[in-house]
Amino acid sequence: MRVQLWQFLWAAIVILLNPLQTYAVKEYLFKKCDQSGFCSRNRHFATEVTKQGLDYNSRYSIDLPSLIIKDDEGYFDAKILKELNDGSHVDLSLHVSLLSGNNLRFQINEVNRKTEQSLIQDKRYDEASKWAFVKEPELIPFQHELSSDQLILTYGEHYEAKFDFHPFKLTLLYKGVPSLIVNDRNLLNVEHYRTRKQEDEENSIHIAPEESTFDAYKDSFKDSKGDTLPLGPESVALDFTFANSLTVYGIPEHADTMSLKDTTDGEPYRLFNVDIFEYLTQSRLPMYGSIPFMLSTNSKHSSGLFWVNSADTYIDIKKVHKVEADEKKVIPEETQSQRVQTHWMSENGIVDVILFVKDSPHEVTQAYASITGNTQLPNLFSLGYHQSRWNYNDEPDVLDINSKFDQHQIPYDTIWLDVEYTDERKYFTWEPKMFPNPDRMLSKLAETGRYLVALIDPHLKIGYEVSNVVEKQNIGYRKSDNSSSFHGHCWPGESVWIDTFNPAAQSFWNKLHAVGSNFMGQAQNLFPWNDMSEPSVFDGPETTAPKDIIHYGNWEHRSVHNLNGLTFHEATYKALIAHNNNIRPFILTRAFFSGSQRTAAMWTGDNMAKWEYVQASISQVLTLNIAGYPFCGADVAGFFGNPEPELLVRFYQTGIWYPFFRGHAHIDSRRHEPWVAGGEYTDIMRDTIKLRYKLLPLLYTEFYKSSQVGSPIVNPIFFLYPEDEQNYDIDDEFFFGKSLLVKPITEQGQTETLVYLPDDKIYYDFEDYTPYQGKGYHSFNAPLSKIPVLLKAGTIIPTKQRYRRSSKLMKFDPYTLYLTADSDGTASGELYIDDGETFNAQNDNDFSIE
Repeated sequence: MRVQLWQFLWAAIVILLNPLQTYAVKEYLFKKCDQSGFCSRNRHFATEVTKQGLDYNSRYSIDLPSLIIKDDEGYFDAKILKELNDGSHVDLSLHVSLLSGNNLRFQINEVNRKTEQSLIQDKRYDEASKWAFVKEPELIPFQHELSSDQLILTYGEHYEAKFDFHPFKLTLLYKGVPSLIVNDRNLLNVEHYRTRKQEDEENSIHIAPEESTFDAYKDSFKDSKGDTLPLGPESVALDFTFANSLTVYGIPEHADTMSLKDTTDGEPYRLFNVDIFEYLTQSRLPMYGSIPFMLSTNSKHSSGLFWVNSADTYIDIKKVHKVEADEKKVIPEETQSQRVQTHWMSENGIVDVILFVKDSPHEVTQAYASITGNTQLPNLFSLGYHQSRWNYNDEPDVLDINSKFDQHQIPYDTIWLDVEYTDERKYFTWEPKMFPNPDRMLSKLAETGRYLVALIDPHLKIGYEVSNVVEKQNIGYRKSDNSSSFHGHCWPGESVWIDTFNPAAQSFWNKLHAVGSNFMGQAQNLFPWNDMSEPSVFDGPETTAPKDIIHYGNWEHRSVHNLNGLTFHEATYKALIAHNNNIRPFILTRAFFSGSQRTAAMWTGDNMAKWEYVQASISQVLTLNIAGYPFCGADVAGFFGNPEPELLVRFYQTGIWYPFFRGHAHIDSRRHEPWVAGGEYTDIMRDTIKLRYKLLPLLYTEFYKSSQVGSPIVNPIFFLYPEDEQNYDIDDEFFFGKSLLVKPITEQGQTETLVYLPDDKIYYDFEDYTPYQGKGYHSFNAPLSKIPVLLKAGTIIPTKQRYRRSSKLMKFDPYTLYLTADSDGTASGELYIDDGETFNAQNDNDFSIE
């Protein structure tokens, strides 16, 4: 959200010394693969194994006598033997289960690991699924065939899973065609527990010739040298090949293209939640959140994988277009077609993977959502326009902004307060001079159906009542020696962090959010904004917490890092339910993991007022929808910087299509509320925001469907037309729902664009009803006042036409339907109606229109 003073000063120095290198300042804070011990070691391992080709004898095999197969119960167990240099073995457990929906899960863990550490867990972290899954999946039966070298499972109508024993390999076939192949390149690597003394012994049995020992027992990265690495090397890695495909998507969060890039000659994609200052576009650097889910598609079927691991993770991608003649000697036949090879590497934890194969990408995302949960149906106000900046100064400032929206006849629902509303940056307090009577201010906002959102971060300034309780009750992060609370620096200065992995923290968090508490007061229109929960630690390595500090259960932060944000906003969600158990909570988070979509909206963090960030925001939002997190958005019109009027307008014209729509700005940015630009620019932005409110019935209906079946809100074109491979790389236009085709203008000075129509249906200009027809690209005029939006024939969309000051005031307004008949004279659509804010909603309140 913000940046340290020293980062600003360093950036200024770099700019003065070399004005052409203004972005270099950001990258040095974060590890590259060759600076990360486990990533470097696994890339080295992959290189050495690949060099040997067919001559490489894998060390991993399934032990046939250990097989225990339970067809009717839907699982089998076995040992995987990892061969050491002297021919002895380390035992790994393999558990394979068939999940409802015909999804296959397998887990590989180290058996009976006993370490010399007494402060942290002996066993590998295996609880990521506890947080990520909405519930434990049900199992389904299968049939099997067993031979001396292979086990074949058949299930559903079209599925077959072949397990080769030596070397260990899994081939997943759908309708007789290989779709996903696991470990076909023999990159499985489980760094088993051993001490440094054992590893340093002459002729050690533990280090194979193909392995590296780089940073196995220390961290040489300049800001991480204090990491004690108490368990030494413990990474897990595995390769997955998506057969018959050249595209993969997902693994947010990265400010990159929707279709993920080949990483062969560069950095892998990294999943490691960090507070990244002025993130780069077209980058594989880590960002604030992590969803280890990847999807691939071709014209016949789609597949996906969910890597259930919350540790620091790197992912390499290689796209292979064709197989040369000499390659056929070393590449299995099932992967000799075009394919995408991926290599997943995590610092620790277990191998826990779910594989999905379906007819369409839409079904794969829904299958993933069935595991991790659908987005909650939001409180209606949260789908309106949000106005924020760092910071609105005081109560008169808040109420002045509130009144100016009415003066300019611009609807909005929520105004936001950043950290300065607190008393000396102590959360759950109000600055007494600037906000002397929060209940009075909130009551005034409520008169026009409006809400307030205020910042609550996990870092708590030392020495006041809230942080004192955290330390006294031992419900905060602990130092690596478990001697006392971990202290670090964030916005308040020296701080402690509440440990929301600890169940005892929940009751305290509930009290802080209770009716009548110092923070919440008596109001019903106040909600929290959970920022900085990566966690952001200004004086920590890579701007986050040291990996060897300890959480509840004696787990290292190293194991649970990417889960931290999820546990924090889930604790807030539960506290809000306790506050009022019938009102749907609204929470915004920046840090997230798989499953976060159940309880919080998210935004893409500290973007900039530059054209490339408008462009990047579309692919970011599409990727999040692909990965089951539809309630997402980006700061309009850039957090950093001062957008010129054209950029401001085009950013708003893009932002109204984000499922979460908020204007936000840095404390050093000029104010750019919609009326500030004046003249035609304000007129255009007013009309743009009114269009958002006009479409709220459609948006709310799409959210209802998503809450039921896990569908995206904003659909990439290939999601609805996977049979057409021409649209696989299109990430600058999309379907809002399934009826409106949108192509925002994202380039300076552009007044005309090409819109791709994915089929031969008629599409109507949503503004003047000009028809367009014919699959392919069509020229579309787009002066500054116009957004290219087309309504697909055969659809009906619900709208509300009357101007109201907020969504709550629209409740009893009539609906206006837009109907476009298909070639056979038919049209259909859907509308969902409820009270918009409580859990009283009934499933029979939705209906179709034909």
